[in-house]
Amino acid sequence: MDKLWLQSYPPSVPELIDLGQYHSLADLFHHSVAKYRDHPAFSNLGKVLTYVQVDVLTQQFAAYLIHRAGLQPGERIAIMMPNLLQYPVALFAALRAGLVVVNTNPLYTERELEHQLQDSGAKAIVILANFATTLEKVVDKTGIQTIITTEIGDLLDFPHSLLVNTVVKCVKKLVPAYHLPQAVSFKQVLRLGKQVAEQYQDADTRQEDVAFLQYTGGTTGVAKGAALTHRNLLANMLQADAWTKGCLEYGKETFITALPLYHVFALTANALFALELGAKNVLITNPRDLPAFLKELGKEPFTFITGVNTLYNALLNHPDIGTVDFSRLKISLGGGMAVQKAVAERWQALTGSVLLEAYGLTETSPAVCINPVTLRDYNGMIGLPIPSTEVSVRDVDGNECGVGEAGELWIRGPQVMQGYWQRPDETAKVMTDEGWLKTGDVAVINEQGFVKLVDRIKDMVLVSGFNVYPNEVEDVLASHPKILEAGVIGVPDEHSGEAVKAFVVKKDDSLTLEEVKAYCHDQLTAYKRPKHVVFVEALPKSNVGKVLRKELRKL
Repeated sequence: MDKLWLQSYPPSVPELIDLGQYHSLADLFHHSVAKYRDHPAFSNLGKVLTYVQVDVLTQQFAAYLIHRAGLQPGERIAIMMPNLLQYPVALFAALRAGLVVVNTNPLYTERELEHQLQDSGAKAIVILANFATTLEKVVDKTGIQTIITTEIGDLLDFPHSLLVNTVVKCVKKLVPAYHLPQAVSFKQVLRLGKQVAEQYQDADTRQEDVAFLQYTGGTTGVAKGAALTHRNLLANMLQADAWTKGCLEYGKETFITALPLYHVFALTANALFALELGAKNVLITNPRDLPAFLKELGKEPFTFITGVNTLYNALLNHPDIGTVDFSRLKISLGGGMAVQKAVAERWQALTGSVLLEAYGLTETSPAVCINPVTLRDYNGMIGLPIPSTEVSVRDVDGNECGVGEAGELWIRGPQVMQGYWQRPDETAKVMTDEGWLKTGDVAVINEQGFVKLVDRIKDMVLVSGFNVYPNEVEDVLASHPKILEAGVIGVPDEHSGEAVKAFVVKKDDSLTLEEVKAYCHDQLTAYKRPKHVVFVEALPKSNVGKVLRKELRKL
C-alpha cells in the first residue's frame, strides 16, 4: 500500500530504526546501568533498587547460574512469579548469562506447567514459593535440574522482609506446603553467586540468538513457544523509543507496571523500554487488589502506564480513583485486547491523557501498530504501523487488498519471531518465505494509513488480554469421564471483553454444572475456565464431523 501510514507519522518519528545500537539485551542492560547508575530502577512493596544495585544482584545471580548450577548459554530457564523485585533480577541475570528465558504464568495448572517445561526443555526454574506445590507434582516428569525458590519479601529490607514473608505464609496462609528438597533459596543463590562473582563474565550473546520462549496457542490450541531473538526484542524496544520521541525524557520518567512481566506486552513496553529510558519502574504485584494498587499510584506522580481495557475500567469504577494525581501522566497505553470507547473517553476525561490503543502479537514481540502520542481523542483504530514495520491486508488467495477493503492482516518487520520453538510445520503455517507473518486477524487500512481490526479469523477467545484457545478447553472437557463431547466459543463480557462459553454433551446423566466447573478449576488457569456452561443433546457438525462453532453461537 505504498506505506500510506508514513504520511500520518508525527514529525519526530523516523521511518526506520537503527538496529546497530546494541548487540544483545545484555548490552542494552550495561549501557543503561552505566548511564543511570544511581537512578531508581525498580520499586516494589516499599523497596527501591537503583540501576547499579540491579547490576550487582544480576551479576551475583548470573554467576550462580553458570558457576554453581552449571548452566550453559542457550539452555532454558523458566521464571514463574508475579511482579516482584526478584523478577527483573532473575530476568536480566539469565540474559547476561546467555540463557533463554521461558516466561511462565504462575497460575498454570499442573498440566499446563508440565507441558511448557517439557516442550521448552527448561533445565532450571525460578519460582515463587506460593506456587511451588504445582511444580512439586510435575517436576519429575520434566528436565528441570535446578530449582530456585523465593518468597515475596526476599529482596525487601530487614525486618520488613521478615514481616512480609511471615504474614504471607503464616497469617494469610498463601504458601501451600510443598516438598522440593533439591531447591535452593533466592537469598542463598545471591550469597553463593557473590562468592564466585569475580570469575563471572557475561556470555558472548548476539542479536540472532534466542532470548525468550513466549508461549502462545498461535493458530491452534497447542501451546507453542514463540522463539523471540535478542534482535526481535531490541527492535520492538527501539521502535517504542522512536515512537515516543519528543514526549518521554531519558532518566526522568516513572512507569507503572501492573501487567505481569511474564506477559510479552509488559516485558517489552515496561521492562525493556523503561530500561532504555532510564525510568523508574513501579512493579505492582497484585493489581486485582485495587485499594492497594490505588495506594501505590498515590505515592508519587507517574508519567507512563500500560494496561488492558479491563484494568482501566476497574480503576475508573473504584471510588478512590479521585485520590490519584494524574498531573504528570504523559502516556496511557492500552493493548492485549480491544480498548472500549466508553472506557477510553472516561479515562481521558479523568486524567487528561488519551488512552492510546495499540496492537500486537506474542509472535511480534509484541508491538505492530500504535496510535500516535499526538492523538487528541480515541479513534477506534489500533494505530499506525511503527517504524521499520510493514503491514499488508490480503485476500484468501494472498493478493493485496485495496484501501478500505477487509482482509487478513500480514506483518513484516525486525520484531517478527524466528518461528515456533522446534515446530517447523507450525511455523510454515503462519510465516511466508518473504518474511510475512499471517496474523489470522481481519483488518482494513484507511487512506491515512490507520489500521482497524474488523474480526478474527481464528476462534481464539480473548479474556482480559489473555489468549484462550477453544481446542485446549474442549480437550480438557472431553477428558472428563462423564462428558461425551464439548464445543467452546467466546461470548461478549462487560468485565473481561470476552468470556468462555462451553456447550457440553453428557455421557452420564448424573453430570452437574458444579462438577464441570470444579473439573475445569483443577485443569485450567482461571481465565481459561468456562464462565458459562450449557448442556446440549448434540453439537452441530459438518459432514466430516467438525464442530461448527458458528452454529454454536446460534444455540
